[in-house]
Amino acid sequence: MKNDTLAIFNAVKERVYFAHLRNVKKDDDGSFYEADHLGGDVNMFEIMKALTEENAKREQPIPFRPDHGHQMLDDLAKQTNPGYSAIGRLRGLAELRGLEVGVTGNY
Repeated sequence: MKNDTLAIFNAVKERVYFAHLRNVKKDDDGSFYEADHLGGDVNMFEIMKALTEENAKREQPIPFRPDHGHQMLDDLAKQTNPGYSAIGRLRGLAELRGLEVGVTGNY
């Protein structure tokens, strides 16, 4: 499957009970770094579409959350564990929820 996130999800979706979403940018040498939730190499629209299609078939939907968030605004002045700043994670959650609404049309 060669790290094809959508193919991996589709292959195991019956066994997925929680989604911890993140996006990455890959470098030419194969290394990667965490990118914005909607701005990396993973097609988050297709992932969210597959996730919501699977949720429509289930009695209990797959909950999701952003993996990490970028440090920004007031969080810059606060001591936090890397990736776990409140405002950055809320931004990631807002982006993912907005994408979910855009995919499903459900408010």
